[in-house]
Amino acid sequence: MLQFITHYTNTISYLDSVRLALEGGCRWVQLRMKGASEEKMLPVALEAQRMCREAGATFIIDDHVELVRRIGADGVHLGKNDMPIDEARSILGSGFIIGGTANTFDDVLMHHRRGADYIGCGPFRFTTTKEKLSPVLGLEGYRSIMEQMKAAGLDMPVVAIGGITAADIPSIMATGVTGIALSGSVLRAADPAAEMARLIAITENVKHI
Repeated sequence: MLQFITHYTNTISYLDSVRLALEGGCRWVQLRMKGASEEKMLPVALEAQRMCREAGATFIIDDHVELVRRIGADGVHLGKNDMPIDEARSILGSGFIIGGTANTFDDVLMHHRRGADYIGCGPFRFTTTKEKLSPVLGLEGYRSIMEQMKAAGLDMPVVAIGGITAADIPSIMATGVTGIALSGSVLRAADPAAEMARLIAITENVKHI
């Protein structure tokens, strides 16, 4: 599974980034507009959702639980300083996907107990797309978390995130994670849609080895 987290550049808007990711075959998009109000996000979210529905892609919104409920997005992703997952679940109910950000096994355990559907685990390495970065995990960090999950009998999807490039994907997937989330590495490419297709192929090939 390859997830795309929206971002922007001097020439690419949030909606452009969604379009390019979908053109490249991505079928899981998270709209992340840190610091933006719900009203500012609303028109972008509606259009991004329309594009995702047309492409048959899952559409997740970062942080804004009420916006997810308001427009009927597929789900929400909650960071460590966002609303607790059990609170979001009580607002949204069982029909929505809720993901949580984790940096340690204790974070994973907490999110699992509170009813998360998946974990966004990171950062793999330093990344400029996120402020207030948690300690960098690297391959050993993922290996350790996956081993602890297995020992505890926790079976839930774990998606690696944070400064990941194409060259990193095989070794990260080998730690046992379920998928990869990307942002900047796609948009920095000369042809973002082609880069997304290449990254998906790498991820899929690793899964089938």
